[in-house]
Amino acid sequence: MKGIVFNLLEDVTTATQGEDAWDELLADANLHGAYTSLGSYPDEHFFQLIASASGRQGRPLEHVIRSFGRSAIPLLANAYPEFFAPHQTTKHFLGTLNEIIHPEVRKIYPGADVPDFGMVPTETGLTMTYGSRRRLCSFAEGLIEGAADHYGEQLSIFQPRCMNRGDDTCELEITFG
Repeated sequence: MKGIVFNLLEDVTTATQGEDAWDELLADANLHGAYTSLGSYPDEHFFQLIASASGRQGRPLEHVIRSFGRSAIPLLANAYPEFFAPHQTTKHFLGTLNEIIHPEVRKIYPGADVPDFGMVPTETGLTMTYGSRRRLCSFAEGLIEGAADHYGEQLSIFQPRCMNRGDDTCELEITFG
């Protein structure tokens, strides 16, 4: 996993829980050192940190990951305004993930292993499929919610299929309004 994800997790952690929280999380996870944005790190480090955060907060892993995704969007929008500024809606923004945003992510962060999204517009929104060996669909849900916050929209997400429940892929039914 690219270090930028760890940097975002550190920023979200310190912003919501205080300056010492990140070091405490690292200690709880039995991890040491610093993460650089361009570095690549074992996925297990991320999952160890999330498990530690889950224990500290007394919340399920999926809730912690989803909350992290939602909280990461303002940081991403600030760091990469060119990905957000051209769009007026969450739906339009999401439509650029595979063709614009992820190719740019791969340029900025060589070796980035980004998820693949399939998108089918519906009458009330969008049906997205999510595929990734990491099975972080709850992170995707949080990012989608954060994007909706960014664009000042309301949405709901229903997940009828999930890799974490044994399905081959995740399916997110997103309803706007």
